[in-house]
Amino acid sequence: MFQVSPPPPPPPIVEVLPEVVVTGARLPLGAGEAAFSVVRLNQADLDDGRRLDEVLGRVPAVSLFRRNTSLSANPTTQGVSLRAIAPSGAGRALVTLDGVPLNDPFGGWVIWSQAPTEGLGGVDIIRGAGAGPYGAGALTGVIQLRERDAGSVLDAAISERGGARLAGATRVRHGDAAFVASALWEARDGFRAVRGSGAGAADIPLNLEVVSGALRADLPVAEARLSLRAAAFEEARGSGLQGSEATASGDVLSATLAMTPVPDRAGWRLQLWRRTSDLRNTSVAVAADRNSTTPANDQFATPATGWGFNAALRRTGTPLFAGRLEWEVGADARMNEGQTRERFRFLAGAFTRGRVAGGESIVAGLYGEAAWQAGPWLVAGGARFDHWANAEGHRIERDLATGTLTLDERDPERSGEVVSARLAVRRVLEGGHSLRAAAYSGFRPATLNELHRPFRVGNDLTEANAALQPERLRGIEAGWAFAADRFGLDATVFATRLENAIVNVTLGMGPGVFPRAGFVPAGGILRQRQNAGVISAEGLEVSGWFETTEALSLRAALSVTDARLDGGGQAPQLTGRRPAQAPIWSATAGAEWTVTDRWSLSADLRWESRRFGDDLNSQILDAALTADLRADWRLNDHAAVYVGVLNAFDAEVQTATSATGIDSLGPPRTWVVGVRVVR
Repeated sequence: MFQVSPPPPPPPIVEVLPEVVVTGARLPLGAGEAAFSVVRLNQADLDDGRRLDEVLGRVPAVSLFRRNTSLSANPTTQGVSLRAIAPSGAGRALVTLDGVPLNDPFGGWVIWSQAPTEGLGGVDIIRGAGAGPYGAGALTGVIQLRERDAGSVLDAAISERGGARLAGATRVRHGDAAFVASALWEARDGFRAVRGSGAGAADIPLNLEVVSGALRADLPVAEARLSLRAAAFEEARGSGLQGSEATASGDVLSATLAMTPVPDRAGWRLQLWRRTSDLRNTSVAVAADRNSTTPANDQFATPATGWGFNAALRRTGTPLFAGRLEWEVGADARMNEGQTRERFRFLAGAFTRGRVAGGESIVAGLYGEAAWQAGPWLVAGGARFDHWANAEGHRIERDLATGTLTLDERDPERSGEVVSARLAVRRVLEGGHSLRAAAYSGFRPATLNELHRPFRVGNDLTEANAALQPERLRGIEAGWAFAADRFGLDATVFATRLENAIVNVTLGMGPGVFPRAGFVPAGGILRQRQNAGVISAEGLEVSGWFETTEALSLRAALSVTDARLDGGGQAPQLTGRRPAQAPIWSATAGAEWTVTDRWSLSADLRWESRRFGDDLNSQILDAALTADLRADWRLNDHAAVYVGVLNAFDAEVQTATSATGIDSLGPPRTWVVGVRVVR
């Protein structure tokens, strides 16, 4: 059963025992995390054949940049944030798989097909700035994925509009060694985002084809474990307009050596990883009648490489002041380099200009964390010191016919240091109640994409900004929780302040010619990424679950976030406005009913209030309610067939709107039939 609730209180630190089963090389979740706002999803929560971002979307605090999921969203809009403070295409949350970042080294977004749910064993969602062991990028929190450690699963499904999905994972043990493999193939003819009277011949389905795979070997090294992992993915998708498409690909290699801590011996982890990615993305200008398009930009390659390491030493069970202390110290570093290679300025039937833009970035830090537990009290905290730097920034544009330079910008190197910290306390009361409070700070350096790559969507242009400073966030929160045998409730209030917020700021409207950006057509908008002041946000999160009987369980969650911009002297026109794509209200609800030993039914609902599609709050996206229904029939102890209907009420969910009032919509009602085999 999916429960939006904190994890149970950790066992006393002194009782941590050596691992008995063979697992991947990783350190367990720190004991101190129970003092912060954590949502834990177990393997059963992932067992419905949905994409990972769709599963995470059941938690109101998790916000993708736009309402459309990765089934139809362009890769550059698949950023993820926690809490609706200010969703971003680059994302303001760090996503890791057993410690290795999944965020793209060039753009910060997450290609969700690289982590099929069948290959995962669980997810920990830690809300609030992730100082301590998480570091840069964990501005609004961390989504920690754990790869599968047991069993096998195969899921095959077909759906309307040419949809097909085949995914599976298996684990094989050989003595003290184990091997884990997972794979995904998915294809869809897609749906039209622009429908009805506003659509034209240029509006075509958002088709998709995905393939990904991963292989991990877990090997004994004395008393430690060594995990060697290799993975790769590729996805190709149409962007809903004739001539507009995107292809994303990448691979990752990692090596992790770890030993689990026990009371009389410290634990540790050493990890090295390397990630590559590439993106091809074409965009077009749309005619006023939407019956034709004209090529506008051909981003034919975006090669990027990220590599890094982290090291940690953890000790548990140290006696201190009538309690037990767990502490961890460590270091980490991440380096990214990449560039966009493009053709643009389409005239007389051909592209006339070429662009190469990119650079390098590095962030490295040291941290210390500690958690003290005595009876009902848990106190946890940590601090980090990080150094960041941007180098080799460049933007070179040439005339394709003559090779003449039309722009040659070399950005100066920039660097700085950031100190961040977090502190929390939790008190377990009688009767299943508990209270907690926390304060934290964090930062996120701008991605290479934000620093160097201008982009175009339809007739709208957004300029890069190599002078962007890292975003900084400070926040406080307090929470109460209650848990009983069949009922649980959790509530959190929070207040945050996001400084140097990176926002796409409107500079002008087309038609017209602008410096650097060039010509903006009629109905188009020119924006630039800027550190546009401060975003203040206050909010409330409430979640609960109730097992009415052994056969019926209910859950619900509500998130309320009032986020406002103060543009200051940089962007005074934004003062008092809401950040783009940040709704005030969002809520989810669900039910699972085991009708008989073989039949089970489930329902998921999600509602959110209106949001704005732009910085000036002129593009209004109306409130939306969707419902997903599913019925499962168990054939035997290992196999089941299912029938589902997504967006059962066929709601027209606005995902975007243009300056001329043309709405893009999410997927219509879709039927799904599948079979799932688990061993």
